[in-house]
Amino acid sequence: MRRRPHVPALFGWLGLDRRGRWLIRDEVIRHPRIIHTISRNYACDAHGRWFFQNGPQRGFIRLASTPMILKTTGDETLITHTELRVEHATSAFLTDEASIVLSTEHGPGEIVGADLDWALQRLRRADENVTEEALADALTLPSGELTHLSLAGDGFNLPLTRLDFAGAPARLNFVRDPQPRDGERPATGAPD
Repeated sequence: MRRRPHVPALFGWLGLDRRGRWLIRDEVIRHPRIIHTISRNYACDAHGRWFFQNGPQRGFIRLASTPMILKTTGDETLITHTELRVEHATSAFLTDEASIVLSTEHGPGEIVGADLDWALQRLRRADENVTEEALADALTLPSGELTHLSLAGDGFNLPLTRLDFAGAPARLNFVRDPQPRDGERPATGAPD
């Protein structure tokens, strides 16, 4: 949709928590039709800022973690919080918070806490399951260092790289707290 330059963007109003729930002014949005509309119109600009396109206006999203939150379905397929099936994961990361982040065709996504067990069951060291000691050793590595672990999933077997949670936006090209850029006019009355 072509943007009209006189429609100010919203900053600081909308968010995405680590459970994949949309927020407005830090309150969880519960209405299914609103959730579906935001999910269907969720995208990223050239600067790594994720937003909800509402007609001519963009509402930029504050991210508690990554732009996508990943979960498993009943058949253990990974999907995004926007209900998109993950077909291609290209890299995998272990954060200092012991979470798993994947680069996918839909954007970077953290595997949601409730499904972290799915990922832990698929961690491998050589061809063996990973012990707690091996996982603890991987967590001590500096950010950016390749671990001796890999994540095996449906159609992928990816080496696991250690990544500091705070460094994920720079490494994976996204912005957690979008701000207006030069020439952008934010909507007045915004909470920021």
